Amino acid sequence: MILPDKEAVFETMRRVKPHVHNTPVLTSTLLNEISGASLFFKCENFQRMGAFKMRGAVNAILQLSKEEQKKGVVTHSSGNFAQAVSLAAKALGIKAFIVMPESSPKVKQAAVRQYGGEIILCESTLHAREATAQQIVKKRRRYFFTSIKRYTRNFSPWNCFFRAIRNSSCF
Repeated sequence: MILPDKEAVFETMRRVKPHVHNTPVLTSTLLNEISGASLFFKCENFQRMGAFKMRGAVNAILQLSKEEQKKGVVTHSSGNFAQAVSLAAKALGIKAFIVMPESSPKVKQAAVRQYGGEIILCESTLHAREATAQQIVKKRRRYFFTSIKRYTRNFSPWNCFFRAIRNSSCF
């Protein structure tokens, strides 16, 4: 794992701040007693769309040029990242094309649609997902990224970590 430098994480925090919730850090006396440690929970389930992936999706889209943003984005995902990209794109006024395997849960597909993503279903293999996404990129000249590309890799968890430290009176 490549660790980002501290300034890159802080820059990401500044970039995404207007577009995401400042989620709470909670503790549990019971779990602290059971574990013999002080545990802190960064509650990203309270994030817009319910996961920290929203931070990564917003960060990725905001790092695109205005011209790339106008073209829209393409990704492939069967769940949380699909929802995050759809909602982030909608909030930023751009179009999102989401390649999802046919086996994706209907509730995940419904959320993507509600968040404004246009779903393209494909076979339930990684090869099919990647090939379908690349067809959309070529045909519609959209920008492609996945949850593991450089804009989202590492930054979302670190962003949450530093926010947890800032939100907690125990540090």
